[in-house]
Amino acid sequence: MAVLNEEQTMIRDGAKSWVSEKSPVTAFRKVRDSGNADGFDRAAWKEMAEMGWAGILIPEDLGGTGLGYLTLGLVLEETGRTLTASPLISTALTATTALLLGASDAQKKKYLPQIAEGKLIATLAVDEGPHHHPEKIALAGTASGGKVKLNGRKTWVLDGGTADLIIVAARTSGKPGDKSGITLVAVDGKASGLTREKLKTVDSRGYANLTFKDVEGEALGSGEGYGILDATLDRARAGLAAEMLGHAAQSFDVTLEYLKTREQFGQKIGSFQALQHRAAKMFTDLELARSCVEGALAAIDKDANDVAQLASLAKAKVGDLVHLVSNEMVQMHGGIGMTDAHDAGLYLKRARAQEATFGGSSYHRDRYATLLGY
Repeated sequence: MAVLNEEQTMIRDGAKSWVSEKSPVTAFRKVRDSGNADGFDRAAWKEMAEMGWAGILIPEDLGGTGLGYLTLGLVLEETGRTLTASPLISTALTATTALLLGASDAQKKKYLPQIAEGKLIATLAVDEGPHHHPEKIALAGTASGGKVKLNGRKTWVLDGGTADLIIVAARTSGKPGDKSGITLVAVDGKASGLTREKLKTVDSRGYANLTFKDVEGEALGSGEGYGILDATLDRARAGLAAEMLGHAAQSFDVTLEYLKTREQFGQKIGSFQALQHRAAKMFTDLELARSCVEGALAAIDKDANDVAQLASLAKAKVGDLVHLVSNEMVQMHGGIGMTDAHDAGLYLKRARAQEATFGGSSYHRDRYATLLGY
């Protein structure tokens, strides 16, 4: 486990307290059952921004606190525990990173203070098919004097139905599969020619498919964007892995408590050796995944040269972990675990969606091996 400084400990403890009081799993159920079209509670998001969570990555001179990725990861782990649906991943992590790495000074001043205040919801639109393949971008961008006209489609955009700012990865030259020729384009959510199709997903989060028909946007920075996109995605993967870690840790804690209290055949089911072995497997995998996630986040903060490898390692490890623990949570709870009345199904569904976002475990195992020269 990473050694935290006083400020990080305080932020983590504050996040733990807030999610348990203001955003327990019952709050997520309420968002789901109410048919909330946003996929998150805007009042809760306002509170998160007031606590400074939206600006953790943003420098102080632009309205944030500049506390880094490990600190944001601590918050994401706590929100992951209670399945809190919010724009933290899409806005405070992913879009903010793209702006920090790729935007001009003028663009940073335009957008980042608004994000830090919680007034601007932003997202990154990358994928165009059912699987994560950022180098296969085909959405056409015609560049002219800093402006880019977009034509094409993006799928499974997190908070794509509500985002005020959409950072679109477009192809301005070359063909799908080429790493060159990618430009990141800032598009206003109200832009003419943009059509949004909100999706009803298994984990009840706010995804959308976006269609662009002669939509005009502004190129981020100098325009050459694949390197920025790749670095942005690695930071998004590490942050999402932190949220997934929290999700897995809570699933394990709930299951362990059940093993200690549920009686069958006249004794606690936790006394059965077969279940003890399965619990031990989950515990060791959880600790290993935690090391991978915290290692990736710390490497980002240090600007280390192995961020890509560590981000893929973390996402692959924790992707396997959330499947294992959410499956075991359902199975060890028996019949009640199969019902919607119990939370197990909510964690299992979120695990499936999280694992696929920004690349599944198989994608990242392959990428990790490739980066290491295999």
